[in-house]
Amino acid sequence: MEPLRSIRSDTTAGGPARALYTPAERRRRDTTVWTLVQGILAPLQFLVCLVSLALVVRYLATSEGYEAAAVSVVVKTLALYAIMVTGSIWEKVVFGRWLFAPAFFWEDLVSMGVIALHTAYVAMLVAGLGTPGEQFAVALAGYAAYVVNAGQFVLKLRAARLAGSPVLVEPAGPAGAAA
Repeated sequence: MEPLRSIRSDTTAGGPARALYTPAERRRRDTTVWTLVQGILAPLQFLVCLVSLALVVRYLATSEGYEAAAVSVVVKTLALYAIMVTGSIWEKVVFGRWLFAPAFFWEDLVSMGVIALHTAYVAMLVAGLGTPGEQFAVALAGYAAYVVNAGQFVLKLRAARLAGSPVLVEPAGPAGAAA
């Protein structure tokens, strides 16, 4: 059997390490439909992000295609909401918590920032606040945060897959202490 590897999800947390999934959590993860839903929505959202990014950059570079760029950011935001809602359902099924399960505490925390930035863009758009350039700057900040967040998930899940056995994560901190 391969030795357990440690993934630090919090560089300042102390205490004993915890496996990313207990055997029961792994079974729930492998049997819930929500795992498949997340597996479909994640690459779909990434594709929507790439298309939207191209449309926003095109508008910023040429001042053409504002409507398409604006609609694309709204579609990206709706895709984000969909993956966040279904992801929280997945987390509830697998870990018994809607959000901030110790294994994914930092990923969920960054996700809240991603949602805040996307929502701020939509609010600016609907309320007519700021110039299109300012609105798209908020959208692009949201996209940058999304890329960081996606990277968090990819790295953690890749490490878990490569380990082939339970992967250790450090406790997430104050919120990670509660079950």
